Amino acid sequence: MTVNLADFSAEALSRAFRRREASPVNAATAVFTRLDQWQPKINAFCFEDRERTLADARASEARWQAGAPLSPLDGVPISIKDLILTKGWPTRRGSRTVDPAQLWNDDAPSVARCREAGLVIIGKTTTPEFGIKGTTDNTLTGITRNPWNVERTSGGSSGGSAAAVAAGIGPLSIGTDGAGSVRIPAAFCGGFGLKPSFGRVPAWPLSPFGTVAHLGPHTRTVTDAAMLMNVISRPDARDWTSLPFDARDYTVGLNDGIRGLRVAFSPKLGYVTKVHPAVAAAVRRSAEKLAELGAHVEEVDPGFNNPLEITMKLWFIGSATLYGGMTAEQQALVDPALAAQAAAGARVTVPELQALTKRRGELGILMRKFHERYDLLVTPGVSVPAFKARASNEWDTPIEQFLDWTPFSYPFNLTQQPACVCPCGFDDDGLPLATQIVGPMHGDALVLRAARALESAQPWATMAPLS
Repeated sequence: MTVNLADFSAEALSRAFRRREASPVNAATAVFTRLDQWQPKINAFCFEDRERTLADARASEARWQAGAPLSPLDGVPISIKDLILTKGWPTRRGSRTVDPAQLWNDDAPSVARCREAGLVIIGKTTTPEFGIKGTTDNTLTGITRNPWNVERTSGGSSGGSAAAVAAGIGPLSIGTDGAGSVRIPAAFCGGFGLKPSFGRVPAWPLSPFGTVAHLGPHTRTVTDAAMLMNVISRPDARDWTSLPFDARDYTVGLNDGIRGLRVAFSPKLGYVTKVHPAVAAAVRRSAEKLAELGAHVEEVDPGFNNPLEITMKLWFIGSATLYGGMTAEQQALVDPALAAQAAAGARVTVPELQALTKRRGELGILMRKFHERYDLLVTPGVSVPAFKARASNEWDTPIEQFLDWTPFSYPFNLTQQPACVCPCGFDDDGLPLATQIVGPMHGDALVLRAARALESAQPWATMAPLS
């Protein structure tokens, strides 16, 4: 059987590098071969510089040969969502309004930490314009598609990252999540996606969408996500909202299991009216599996009403800020969805904003109290499997239905809690389904531990879309 390094997890690549059974150069080459195979079908990348990538891989190979790697992930390929600054490469944010011919002198904190750890950046992944929606399509680079079925969306806004990891174009990617943007595409593409506690992964520049925006890993395995968290969670003074440095190793205790944990299983969060039957059945099986593994699982809702209005209005204020800072010429170039969101955001008054902020705080308090009784909350990841992919000008969804198909995601951006999605099966069309695990604020390690327990009981990393 032929070994393809593009199919290796980050953990497996690290082990192979250490044993000198593989090299970072060979790994990068394998990933580029896989990219060439998949890119015409799924359109997951918007920028690459193979000469620079291979130079970084050769430098990593020399460090391993000298017995002096910068970290366990030295030489492992990683991609970066095109909302995240990457020095020397344009960050166009999926927008024709951004001029690529400018100086790109800065790495965002997570990218800087990756370079310090020796990871090899293979390219930038696609995003909807400024990350404004839960599908990945824009007027600059077009549609990003799902590797499991190229007629379906990859989700968004980190759809390029999720599609790349699912297709084996690197085992790691970094995405952003403002209302589900790591978890939605990970769920649709059959990968593992983690939205850490707000501030755990430093961000700079701060998002125009404010304190709902998180950065987190896309991976094929939970262990890989834990390893990447060890790198990107390190501090950066440019993010004044970041949490104090925590020296924990997220891989320690990862396999300790969940026996005795108190798990709330909420199949509809108390307000969701429509969940696809395949999603509902698969997530219930996950809850039952957690009980088999020793957790005390109780079917119970957290007790809050749908916070969609809070999310939408706060989000649309961010869109209005973006749009309002553009010239008329730039405004004429944007995705119609951004213009519509900006118009809605401009109508939000200051008293409304104050009321929304108060309601958001009440939701956060409710969930803090909820987690005094329950260690974890389990829900569906997304209420539906991946739907048809469309171009930016083909969507006819009313703005009021902006997020109604992903009602399990955005509440936990408002509360800033850690949450992940784990693959949990397929529907009758062969599309991936996902379970969400939500932890208490700062309980990132606990969320990873529970996800690893579920992964150990129903492995998913060996499942891959056919090319």
